[in-house]
Amino acid sequence: MTATVTTTAAPTRVRGSAFARHLTLVTRVVTGLLFTVTGLNGFLDFMPAPDPSTMAPAGVAFTTALHATGYMLQLSSGVQVVAGALLLAGRFVPLALAVLAPLVVNILLIHLFLEPAGTGVALFVVAAEIGLAWAYRDKFRPMLRAR
Repeated sequence: MTATVTTTAAPTRVRGSAFARHLTLVTRVVTGLLFTVTGLNGFLDFMPAPDPSTMAPAGVAFTTALHATGYMLQLSSGVQVVAGALLLAGRFVPLALAVLAPLVVNILLIHLFLEPAGTGVALFVVAAEIGLAWAYRDKFRPMLRAR
């Protein structure tokens, strides 16, 4: 005789007031759309590229170097599409945030040190990442606990 035990995981719940839950939802969807669209643009080139003559030389050099690798921009775009889709779907949100974290840091540093134009969007992305990580902090606790 064998016994079967079935357990179900509790659904992810965001703490706080109704306003906080709605703000988290809106932030997750907007961030998901932003990363999905920009990631798809990396493959399909449907948004116009900025004129290099209007960009800082260091930003142009960095982008040219990434393009010259032959894979880095495609890898970054693929990560953005997958993580953005996860955020839009509301599935594996903590995983999507963890995968996007290095890209978010890089976006901020590029705009702070190489290409000052677009710093506002970079700051929004950082704020969204931090806000969403805070909203899902219970999911990150086991990963951050010392053993």
